[in-house]
Amino acid sequence: QLGVDVHLNRTAEKLVVENGRCRGVMDTSRRTEYADRVLVASGGCSYASTGSSGDGYRLAEKEGHRIVTPRPSLVPMETVEDWCREVMGLSLRNVSIVLRKGKKKIYEDFGEMLFTHFGVSGPLILSASTRCGKLKDFKDLVLTIDLKPALSAEQVDDRLLRIFNENKNKQFRNSLSGLLPNKLIPVILDLSAIDPYKQVNLVSREERNRLGYLLKHLEIHIRGLRGFNEAIVTGGGISVRDVNPSTMESRHVKGLYFAGEVLDVDAVTGGFNLQIAWSTGWLAAKHMREDMEDEY
Repeated sequence: QLGVDVHLNRTAEKLVVENGRCRGVMDTSRRTEYADRVLVASGGCSYASTGSSGDGYRLAEKEGHRIVTPRPSLVPMETVEDWCREVMGLSLRNVSIVLRKGKKKIYEDFGEMLFTHFGVSGPLILSASTRCGKLKDFKDLVLTIDLKPALSAEQVDDRLLRIFNENKNKQFRNSLSGLLPNKLIPVILDLSAIDPYKQVNLVSREERNRLGYLLKHLEIHIRGLRGFNEAIVTGGGISVRDVNPSTMESRHVKGLYFAGEVLDVDAVTGGFNLQIAWSTGWLAAKHMREDMEDEY
């Protein structure tokens, strides 16, 4: 309706740049589309089947733009522990997590997470992954889950005492159903190193303290991140230093603009990445129109 021509099944091969100004785009068949302004909004490397195969990086790099190495972001994590796979499909709500590299805390949040056949996923994990992309290695990367963030350590112990008192004649393995999801109970039983067949009234204070600590500090070691095909967004991309943030125009080539995920801009979950795409696209289009009006 607005007179826009849409060209399907064509791959952009190179930007047509003459005398420092972008004049159009050439496709792989050497056919050129000429234009007064060109906007590259080709996405990152995530979900390549949708067309975001990293072409935008190649086009930009040929014209002197720096590329920050692309990396998967908002992506699930693979774990060392096999028990994560045993509880595949279990979703934990209202838990707190802390992600540490050695002694350094790199992420902390509250919300929901999910166990999978390879490790962990869900909103908390996806957001935490944004802090991992620039790590040189995943050695000593530990995720600590607080299963009872609303309770202090003392309150957890009080609750365990009540549960044990109410179930004193039961075996330990049958006493935690009101405290934890059923799928997680065998894992906690194993990690607590308490005899699951021990009668509850025989569980020692030391064992109870160990169980309480485990509920507040369930540790998982991270082996690495999943790949681009499972990443919601791509971290890295065209360096923002090569783009005018007021107009989204290239600092190297006049008439060339960039928007969206092709840029080295990404964020945690919550709609922020969508907002980056919309805002940079709107800003680029606004300036392209104003620039053309001034020109003519």
